[in-house]
Amino acid sequence: MANYFVGDIQGCYDELRRLLDKVHFDPSQDTLWACGDLIARGPDSLSVLRLMREMGPAGQTVLGNHDLHLLAVAAGIKKYKPRDRVDPLLAAPDLPELVDWLRQQPLLHELPQQKLLLTHAGLPPHWDLDTARARAKAVSKTLKGKRYLDFIGQMYGEKPDDDRDLDDEVQRQTYTVNALTRMRFLHLDGRLDFASKLGPDDERELVPWFRFPGHTLLQTHRLVFGHWAALMGRTQNANAIALDTGCCWGNHMTLWCLEDNQRHYQTALD
Repeated sequence: MANYFVGDIQGCYDELRRLLDKVHFDPSQDTLWACGDLIARGPDSLSVLRLMREMGPAGQTVLGNHDLHLLAVAAGIKKYKPRDRVDPLLAAPDLPELVDWLRQQPLLHELPQQKLLLTHAGLPPHWDLDTARARAKAVSKTLKGKRYLDFIGQMYGEKPDDDRDLDDEVQRQTYTVNALTRMRFLHLDGRLDFASKLGPDDERELVPWFRFPGHTLLQTHRLVFGHWAALMGRTQNANAIALDTGCCWGNHMTLWCLEDNQRHYQTALD
């Protein structure tokens, strides 16, 4: 029985299957935990979604920014770009069922006994565990609700970038989405930054979220995340486990086993 964590799959179905074969993944005993961004950019987003849905309890995921974007695209609120390569997914007869399955997925998974937390992009440094649980749960409740598209339609944008003085619940949930699915760098006062495209060691005015001084949860938990392919799995922090290694960009996919702390790799095929 093993717990495997995989970085951003992003439609790279064949690479995922090869990785699962390499570790002899057994869905009757093992669990696959995905860091979100199951779709977009790779060649077969449809097969990835179908596989994760069909795996049942053996396939767990958190939502990434591309997954949330699909909810908006499927409803006609937004459009995908051709480079996202999702036309077969959008034309699939089971798209409504896949969208409905996606919006049941959380923004945060917790493995309490292992003191491990999984999100797509990370967790803000000023949040404690109770805050992280409550904020992620609030967004999940909204996404599962009948009026979830009201929220999806307004969640785009770079504000709010801080939640410490927010009283409005919709704004708090929008910040939660921004932090858990889009965060990379922070300003020195803790505000989210979405502009910098530099690598983590090249930016002098900003701080990678996992290096922010006094990060509350990194002192007590391991935080597993994807989203930031430029890291190529390196954070210089044993409790910050980065798994997005840019398979959809021609690099490789990473699968990490919790029990033996081993990483397995599959070079991009497409």
